[in-house]
Amino acid sequence: MPLTQSVEKILNYIGGELVAPQEGGWLDNFEPATGAVYSQVPDSSAADVERAVAAAQAAFPGWSQLSFEARASYLFRIADLIDRDMSQLVEAESMDNGKPLKRAAEVDIPRSSKNFRFYAGAVLNARTEAYTSPQVLNVTLRQPLGVVTCISPWNLPLYLLTWKVAPALLMGNCVIAKPSEVTPLTAYLLAQLCREAGLPAGVFNIVHGSGGNTGNAIIGHPGIKAVSFTGGTRTGRHIASVVAPQFKKLSLELGGKNPNLIFADCDYDKMLATTLRSSFANQGQICLCGSRIYVERGIYGKFRDDFVERSRRLKVGDPRLAETDLGAVVSRVHQEKILGAIERAKAEGGKVLCGGGPAEVGGRCSGGYFVQPTVIEGLSEQCATNQEEIFGPVVTLQPFDREEEAVALANATQYGLSSSLWTRDLSRAMRVAERIEAGVVWVNGWMVRDLRTPFGGVKQSGVGREGGDDALSFWIEKKNVCISY
Repeated sequence: MPLTQSVEKILNYIGGELVAPQEGGWLDNFEPATGAVYSQVPDSSAADVERAVAAAQAAFPGWSQLSFEARASYLFRIADLIDRDMSQLVEAESMDNGKPLKRAAEVDIPRSSKNFRFYAGAVLNARTEAYTSPQVLNVTLRQPLGVVTCISPWNLPLYLLTWKVAPALLMGNCVIAKPSEVTPLTAYLLAQLCREAGLPAGVFNIVHGSGGNTGNAIIGHPGIKAVSFTGGTRTGRHIASVVAPQFKKLSLELGGKNPNLIFADCDYDKMLATTLRSSFANQGQICLCGSRIYVERGIYGKFRDDFVERSRRLKVGDPRLAETDLGAVVSRVHQEKILGAIERAKAEGGKVLCGGGPAEVGGRCSGGYFVQPTVIEGLSEQCATNQEEIFGPVVTLQPFDREEEAVALANATQYGLSSSLWTRDLSRAMRVAERIEAGVVWVNGWMVRDLRTPFGGVKQSGVGREGGDDALSFWIEKKNVCISY
């Protein structure tokens, strides 16, 4: 049976069971490529959150007392099941989010499996710090926090959910996850895989719903000890205002307005191909996309012409088709936001070099939410278009003359998540990388990820770091035990 016909209601996962919301609240779930409702998702209430917290609290003593190896074995089992059901999860992610099948198959679902395997393997490097001095031994204990929450976004639904959940579980916490209500399907399928893997009841819970109802109930609950959130800066600011007075641990991975600095001595062909991808991958709906492209003046004209020609050749279409490069954006509301941002860019004096409107896709996708890949030039760095995150297939171009100018342009926003720079000059690469205000700087590449490295932003792009030891440290409290003898 096709997946679109087999899922009518998505359920919460609480205490090891798939359950409906207690107060009967439901939201329509739309397929972005068609605009049609294909299922309903719970709009869970405070009662559902209370039930999940109680289940997690009951499970915590047993789960936290298991060895690292025992907890890791469950993570490996879940990863195996993700690999087994790869094709179904790929279809679900594409249908729920609008992204092309080929992207979900190449990136999203394989990375979800890898997240579980990577953190399960981290047990091999688990360590306890110990320091000795005359007649004194200091030992550092790493203890789980208790019940924690992971709030994940709609752009990379399973990828970013598992990125948070895996280290939290490994370190002995019990998790209450809230996926985006816009893209709940793969989280629902993950819940079924966790049941099949035999994960003890209450260790991992998924409570679906809107931010106003479910999200606020979760972050305000006194039984939850830490909050990890990925999403927009405005929502992150609200979460911080609620969580900080409760003195909970907080990790925020927020928006970006990422610069791509292209120097004339770059590897031009590699740069052009990668810049096309970093501009429009996942319909531009990746927090790491390079939406502000700055090009050294000597090659600006050539780059502009080549880049626009390549952008025009990108195929916007049905996510199910192999030839599709860009699928649908995630919702009607988001499509309208992107198109509104393009109109604002025109009003600010920007010249649209290609794209600039909705993409018309026929057949079954005639009612879907599609946007043409759009390239704009002629805007100042201070205009709203270059200052505010659009989160869609829209980029701006601007020339620069000197290295110092390029750095100033890169840093001229409230954001500081990532940056790319292209040059063959190693000295320049190091000088510029040191001066760019960003948590991640790629040199001659983009989205090259080693899961051992810290990930996160500066300024209004977030607080804290995920990945590697940083993720493991976030989900624990360190306790010093000092023994005199």
